[in-house]
Amino acid sequence: MTQSESTQTRELPKQYDPHSVEEKWARRWAERPFTADPTSDKPGFCIVIPPPNVTGSLHLGHAFDNTLIDTLIRFKRMRGFEALFQPGTDHAGISTQVQVERALQSEGLTKHDLGREAFLARMWAWKERYGGIILGQLQRLGISADWTRTRFTMDEGLSRAVRKQFVELYHRGLIYRGERIVNWDPVSQTTLSDLEVDREERPGKLYTLRYALEGGGALEIATVRPETIFADVALAVHPEDERFTHLHGKRARIPLTDRWVPIITDEAVERDFGTGALKITPAHDPTDFEIGLRHGLPRPSVIDLEARLTGELVPEAFRGLDRFEARARVVAALEAAGALAHARDYTVPIGLSERTKAPVEPILSTQWFFKMSEVAPKVLAALDAGEMRLTPERYTKVNRDWLLSLRDWNISRQLWWGHQIPAWYDPEGNIYVPDPQNPDLDPPDDPRYAHLTLTQDPDVFDTWFSSNLWPFSTLGWPDTEDPFFKKFFPTSVLVTGYDILFFWVTKMQLASYALLDQKPFSDIVLHGLVLDEHGQKQSKSKGNGIDPLDVIAEAGADALRFAMAYASTGAQDIRWDPRRVEMGRNFGNKLWNAVRFAMMHLGDPPLPPLQGGVPEAGGLTSRWITSRLQRAIQEVTRHLEAFDLGGASRAAYDFVWSEFCDWYLEAAKPELRAGNQETRVVLRRTLTDILKLLHPLMPFITSELYEALGHEVSATSTGTSTGTRRGPSGPRLEPGPSGPSTGRTGWAGNLETQLGLSAWPEADESLLDEAAERDFRRLQDAVTAVRNLRAEANVPPSQEVAVYASGAGAGTLLENEAVFKALTRAALLDKPVSGAALSQVVPELELTLPLEGLVDVAEWRARQEKRLAELRANRAKSEKKLANPKFVQNAPEAVVAEERRRLEEAEALIRGLEASLATLGRLPA
Repeated sequence: MTQSESTQTRELPKQYDPHSVEEKWARRWAERPFTADPTSDKPGFCIVIPPPNVTGSLHLGHAFDNTLIDTLIRFKRMRGFEALFQPGTDHAGISTQVQVERALQSEGLTKHDLGREAFLARMWAWKERYGGIILGQLQRLGISADWTRTRFTMDEGLSRAVRKQFVELYHRGLIYRGERIVNWDPVSQTTLSDLEVDREERPGKLYTLRYALEGGGALEIATVRPETIFADVALAVHPEDERFTHLHGKRARIPLTDRWVPIITDEAVERDFGTGALKITPAHDPTDFEIGLRHGLPRPSVIDLEARLTGELVPEAFRGLDRFEARARVVAALEAAGALAHARDYTVPIGLSERTKAPVEPILSTQWFFKMSEVAPKVLAALDAGEMRLTPERYTKVNRDWLLSLRDWNISRQLWWGHQIPAWYDPEGNIYVPDPQNPDLDPPDDPRYAHLTLTQDPDVFDTWFSSNLWPFSTLGWPDTEDPFFKKFFPTSVLVTGYDILFFWVTKMQLASYALLDQKPFSDIVLHGLVLDEHGQKQSKSKGNGIDPLDVIAEAGADALRFAMAYASTGAQDIRWDPRRVEMGRNFGNKLWNAVRFAMMHLGDPPLPPLQGGVPEAGGLTSRWITSRLQRAIQEVTRHLEAFDLGGASRAAYDFVWSEFCDWYLEAAKPELRAGNQETRVVLRRTLTDILKLLHPLMPFITSELYEALGHEVSATSTGTSTGTRRGPSGPRLEPGPSGPSTGRTGWAGNLETQLGLSAWPEADESLLDEAAERDFRRLQDAVTAVRNLRAEANVPPSQEVAVYASGAGAGTLLENEAVFKALTRAALLDKPVSGAALSQVVPELELTLPLEGLVDVAEWRARQEKRLAELRANRAKSEKKLANPKFVQNAPEAVVAEERRRLEEAEALIRGLEASLATLGRLPA
């Protein structure tokens, strides 16, 4: 690292104000972002942002996700990688369209009043107005993304990629149009992916119906949806269920109708559910649909897109009724007809539209599907070969199990906002998709079809079908010669919540192996959800959501980032605890004050350039902190390399707060006040490395303090290449080659010579000093012992005392008497103590504090004897309670445990007091 010959510090305000500091740096990083240079010879490292909804606002999940990503990006950038944090947003088909349609409703309009073209113009206007809000909020969080490369799933380049995907996979037979069961939202009038359906259990009824059998008798069937009986096409039993062997091949009549259906056998029937027999309604249940396919059954539908009963199979009395109203009417009719055996309370699992909260209706619909099962073997082989690693590792099995049980993916949505499906139909219903050799040419413009009247499919793609290309479409694909694609794909790490492993992560895996035959990322780091303080999932409807912007306004972004990283423990869910934010804020204040103190001793006279090692004349304190710093560097680095941000946070916090601030700065004061040059050099180097270790976690305060310390890093020695060219007047922007597929050119350089572009500290094992660590640990033990003795004697902290040290470690105290005295306000006696005294033994040392002349020994003895008597009385009370079997057996467990704790505490205090009084030569009975 190249350092300026002198470090010109500037004065820091007495109080740390996170808001002024953070707003300054957030603005700087937004205006001059951390750009990536694809021509750099440094190894590439790239993480793509899990794209937030374009009209969304920051929530704690975003804050958690992006804190983890940014910490890794900043760490790798300082480690010498060409690091790209690829930002962007998702068009969020359903949620965004719902918001605009609600706005239209307030004007008394619908999308149909406007027509598709005008409605989409409204959508784009909405996106332009609100689409950048969440990016600005992420900037306030300190995200070091390359904002010059911000992508949107519907921008020109990414839209071209989505079209390319569909065209290629269609012609390879991996995408087809067919009839399947889908999730239907009758309010938003579109199909939904499984991720867009919230699962909830509600109280309901399990109805047992009687189906009359051919030849007499009846077969009872349990169902939670009696209104669908009019779409029944069969009854099914398990082939090995001996209760129904005599019914194989017979027929049964559907209640309230004259229709007879066959009784079939299928292994999908759950023998333990209900009566063990199942009604088969292929048009309204996914399991029934699969059974119907296996047995060649018809698929009549009796519920329309408005969720009302419809069709000739439905008796006229029920036609047009809403599904839930129809249920009540059908149950009443079944009971009147004697076809209702009984109904009992039952918890019914129900799917709700994530956006409209309407109960989802499984319906049979003609949609576009992606045949994922044909690509899954490639992904499975890659997982088995270790091409992609999941952290925590246990999720590898989860990933594999899901890939082994894939169903074809419904990729079409009945919306206007999104990528319209590039498929056209002639009047006979034949399908026309662009030629894969020329995917951008619409069939109506293709001379081969000039004689045909073609109409484009009105549906759009599922948003996930657009975002499953995110790791490579954002880097320029399908242009595989794009410099960013060549440099950064496959991406390095994907960081996201475990809750979308199935719905987004695996779909990116499938898309990448289907289109590129390679992995989209090397590592997948999954994290948990941020729950409220009671362990409940946060939501606006529950009113338990915590707004991260409110947290930032109160405590600062660094405090929030620290809380998020500190709480990170693999993929475990996290209960929100504001005390962690307070802990982060206090940590920032501690660091600020430590640097202010250091700057009092670093500014004048000038210090020489930073050098490795420790001055040969350095004392124990310098050698100790230098050794401990190497271990801290090793530990923090190890945790970050393993994606254990919680471990890294805790290691850095413990070293800085306890070892550096509480011990080193206090121990170094005598030498600093004396102007010891070697101590000043060690202090500056240690503080510089501390700021680097903390920077990925708390970028704002560390950048401010690094700058205040006067550090200047040359452009040629920073931890990353920034795409800048350094001229006589400093760095300036220069254009680069063609950028990504949005049509932008060049990449901006970062004008700042700042902490985020400096080199990560490297541990020097030659500076590990076990002897210094051992001796300083003796010193710490002695200091703690003296502080305990002072407290026991009730001596004020400001009052100077004298102690006698004996044992093998006494020499260490004598050699470092100035440090010992500074930490204890205690002088070392040169001869043993006679008379009244208190003693404490620690490893290899006994510290003795004489009481004569320090306190009134008689008064002190009387006070301690009185306290001892009280403790003995309390001990007797606890022993009596715990000896009573009725108390132990009948009292609440917590009460009994508390009584045992009180007894243990009393006994420990009694032992200590007895030992103290014994030193005076007399122990009260």
